[in-house]
Amino acid sequence: MKNYFPYPFFSDDVPIDISFVFENEKPAGKHGFLKVDGRSFRFEDGTAVKFWGTNFNGAGCFPERDYAEKLSKRLAKLGINLVRFHQLDAEWHTPNIFSFTKGKRVTHGHLDSESMDRLDYLIYCLKKEGIYVYLDMLTYRKFRSDEGAEAAHILKDSAKPYSIFSRRLIELQKEFCSEIWRHYNPYTQHKYCDDPVIVLTEITNECDLFGNGDLRESGFAEPYKSEFHCYFNEWLKEKGIDRRAEDIFEMDAEDRDLLAFNGALQERYYAQMTAHMRSLGVKIPIAGTNWNVPPAGYPSQVCCDFIDTHAYFYDWRWGDLEKRCTNKGITEEKNSYLGTCGYLTHKDKPTYISEWDMPWPNERRAESVLYSAALGAFQGWSGFAIHTYSYSAKLDKMKILGEEVTAPKIGGVPYRQGVFCAWNDPAKFGLFYHAALITRRGDVSEGKITYGIDSPDPTAWDRSAAATNIERYKFVTSLGMKDGLPALPADTGESFAASDTGELFRDFQKNIGIIDTARTKCAYGSLCKNGEILLKGVKIKCETDYAVIAMSSLTDAPITASDNILLTTVGRAENTDAKFSGELMLDIGKPPVLVESIEAEIEIKTEQADMNVWAVSAEGYYIGKLPSEHTGGKLCFKLGKESRSMYYLIVRS
Repeated sequence: MKNYFPYPFFSDDVPIDISFVFENEKPAGKHGFLKVDGRSFRFEDGTAVKFWGTNFNGAGCFPERDYAEKLSKRLAKLGINLVRFHQLDAEWHTPNIFSFTKGKRVTHGHLDSESMDRLDYLIYCLKKEGIYVYLDMLTYRKFRSDEGAEAAHILKDSAKPYSIFSRRLIELQKEFCSEIWRHYNPYTQHKYCDDPVIVLTEITNECDLFGNGDLRESGFAEPYKSEFHCYFNEWLKEKGIDRRAEDIFEMDAEDRDLLAFNGALQERYYAQMTAHMRSLGVKIPIAGTNWNVPPAGYPSQVCCDFIDTHAYFYDWRWGDLEKRCTNKGITEEKNSYLGTCGYLTHKDKPTYISEWDMPWPNERRAESVLYSAALGAFQGWSGFAIHTYSYSAKLDKMKILGEEVTAPKIGGVPYRQGVFCAWNDPAKFGLFYHAALITRRGDVSEGKITYGIDSPDPTAWDRSAAATNIERYKFVTSLGMKDGLPALPADTGESFAASDTGELFRDFQKNIGIIDTARTKCAYGSLCKNGEILLKGVKIKCETDYAVIAMSSLTDAPITASDNILLTTVGRAENTDAKFSGELMLDIGKPPVLVESIEAEIEIKTEQADMNVWAVSAEGYYIGKLPSEHTGGKLCFKLGKESRSMYYLIVRS
């Protein structure tokens, strides 16, 4: 019988507050505008920064004022310092940036004043709490005939992929950029283009001419087909290539001339949109898109200021009526789900992962949070934003995992029902404290040596080398530009991956991972079958078959000298009475959210005497002090039976 107990997350608060660690970073924008400095981001005053963030999707970007205040404080307490505003322009939610309510048909393309007031106030609240903004441009907008979009009835969300080259659709995008960047926020007293709280932006979300937006799959309707062929024929003539666009397009999707033209067309689009935003006074780094599957489109991203990409550990089988998932874990896979992201870096550009997730109801999803944060820190990436916090701002009505709305889907997409909604998931947001410390405080070191991938042709990349080597070595891509970096070694074929810093380890046969640094330590995966797990200064013996056990010093001192340590233990989390038959969900369950009690013996080498171990409830109460012994410079205690919790504060009396 599994040992579960209630541990609900509340929409207006969290049980632990680590915002004091980053108190000097308030308000956001105090260091000036964000700039690119090689592979890193720095503010104008020279302050380096990494971002641990979340996405707000759809209506979640437009909360009421009182909730915006509580929400911003909640995020800061978790250590979050960036929110990506995503799907602002999607009509399927209410409010959206063009319309505050459903019913009245509004003039499209113009910002709704009430929606903007809510967005303005939310940005103001985030800014006060030291939280920055990543502002999307084109994501899910439905272009209309009354604004001059031809064949509007057949256009997909964001008019993929025609929005990349259609003259009229690009004009409409520029008009939107002009409105949003010149919009004046009365609460921050800045235009968006002049407010350093906004640090990053992208031109278009998950749209390219190679994969997600392939013209062959789009139906290639007129007049867009003729317009594309016209541009293609002009390019062929300019290059001195004696071929017809119409023939090339019909012959082979992998034709080298077609691939080269698609890349050139994307670069022209990014250059046009970037120049327009710069003319409006936008000073921050701009990305093209975040979609590089297949990687043939990757070189066109290099013309932009930074590399953005997305990564998911998910099998996309959550249907309207039949809802299935996988329970496979990261520790069971040889190939890292972030391996491709390693190839999609650049030797001279920062890398940011604006969407990542290993969503509910995968029962092993807890291991994804610290694995991702640690690997990103090791690679020197600039951070992550989980997809997503929520699709709604009515979170006080959401009491269970995986169901955010009454309907089985939003905008025709079943997984928007709540699969990716993470704000109340103990198995994911429950570990954000440690992830923020790893990312922002630098608890995990960057790799010792930077290796290079020098292939000029992404279609020829042997991505198997990055599958596990991304956990062994720090590496970047240079696209054939000789830079003197040593070549990335071939995969060793071993059953484990250990970082060259000695801080990260994962064994994909034993299904276990380790993070072992001075201020943050973690063991995750199938801990029980691996017996005693020895870290530097810490010993863990877990009796629960699957768990994540993480501890971080909440002071500048290492764990062995700290008098204030946060210990988090979490594994499976599910709704009460949830029922599954293998991978098929039979019943989503009901409140409250339950977590499995993690039973373990912990031993910490410490210089501090008189340390107490307090269990902390979901409401933030001390619910009991665990029996402990301090002998021979070691603090020893057991957890999981008395005063059960997922959070423990280890503090000096």
